[in-house]
Amino acid sequence: MVPPTRNVSTGQILLGPFSVDLVAMRVQRDGIDVPLRRQAFRVFKVFVENPGKLIQHEQLIREAWDGVLVSNHTVVVTISELKNALGEYGSWIIHRPRLGYALEIPTCEDLIRTGRHYLNQYSRTGLENALRCFQQAARTDTVDARAYQAISNTYLAFGALLIGRPSENHAGFLDAHQRAVALSGMTPELQLDHAYALFTFEQRPADAEAELVAVLRQRPRLADVYVRLAMVHIALGRLDDALADMQHAQAADPLLPQLSFVWTALRLFRGEFEEAVARGKRTVELHPGSQIGRADYAAALEFTGRTEEALAQFKLASSMAADTPWIQARYAICLAKTGHADEAERMREELQRNRESNYIDAYHLALLLSALGRPDEAFGELKRAHEEKSWAFFLLRADPRAEALRAHPGVAAFCDKILGGPTSLRGAI
Repeated sequence: MVPPTRNVSTGQILLGPFSVDLVAMRVQRDGIDVPLRRQAFRVFKVFVENPGKLIQHEQLIREAWDGVLVSNHTVVVTISELKNALGEYGSWIIHRPRLGYALEIPTCEDLIRTGRHYLNQYSRTGLENALRCFQQAARTDTVDARAYQAISNTYLAFGALLIGRPSENHAGFLDAHQRAVALSGMTPELQLDHAYALFTFEQRPADAEAELVAVLRQRPRLADVYVRLAMVHIALGRLDDALADMQHAQAADPLLPQLSFVWTALRLFRGEFEEAVARGKRTVELHPGSQIGRADYAAALEFTGRTEEALAQFKLASSMAADTPWIQARYAICLAKTGHADEAERMREELQRNRESNYIDAYHLALLLSALGRPDEAFGELKRAHEEKSWAFFLLRADPRAEALRAHPGVAAFCDKILGGPTSLRGAI
């Protein structure tokens, strides 16, 4: 049994994905209000204040109905209403005949909560720790769909962060996702993951967009849908649509971690470099341990001509992400463009040596080779990125780092076919 925890800053009680405000009589799940009748909330309050304890009929009447005599049927119906409102978590409220009811949060919930903490670190080590937690939770309770959904979500994060081979991450995602769907059906949250996997693993951004829009119809206030839709629109070269997506996400959940990262990248791709610097600075203030946020901040500094600051931020991001090769590649690209070609070449050689034992995203190697003045080799890596189904391949449309690469005649001909015509290839915006 895992006890509830209290958020010291807000005073709310946290139970898995739920936050309970006992004063305002409000329950939220992942930031979205859970409709709950006042009397059902009062029953829930009794359970929350007595976690793991058996509560008899008399105590419920005394504390939830203020001692007003009600029938056993009324109590049963109200508890049933509460369990329905909690959805798949309604099983936390157990009934032991002749002994009473109790709120029992299973041990696997603690593992899932810990795994989510690791997942939000957005690093290789964090994702690996998260995966171990979720896999242990699945072994602890083999019929808990949430554990399998968390596993599939972690493989999706590996893919989105370009960590590990896309084919291997895709296989892990599909296995866990199918198990989750078999246990709970295709929930909006699972459909959201499926939609983004179409983009991340299958290079099908148009299909991903259609499915994400379908999820929005069911969850119009879920910020994560808008953020993922923004990434798909960036890949499709529709930067105005991506901007609108991010504004919706900002309104829904201004503190969503992914929001900070994507804002910087979007401003960079739109050519709004000063805005990208401001967003990047804010990101590293909010998430100082994020090497991804710091690398994007460094790129924004680079494009505003603040070379020394950019190199300092890239160096720090690189030291924080020694196990994330594409960040090393971005650092080398900046070095190559700022008069440090020899050092950039040494980094490229090291990445190449490590390629057999560690997946290296070919799109970023293509950018690095282009920055080093080797366009034909860069074109070869770009084709490899497409073959390996790296979603980063689609960034070619708008990435300001890819301006020289887009100018290569072989790249233009290749991408006319893959990306849908020459108008898809954009210079620095």
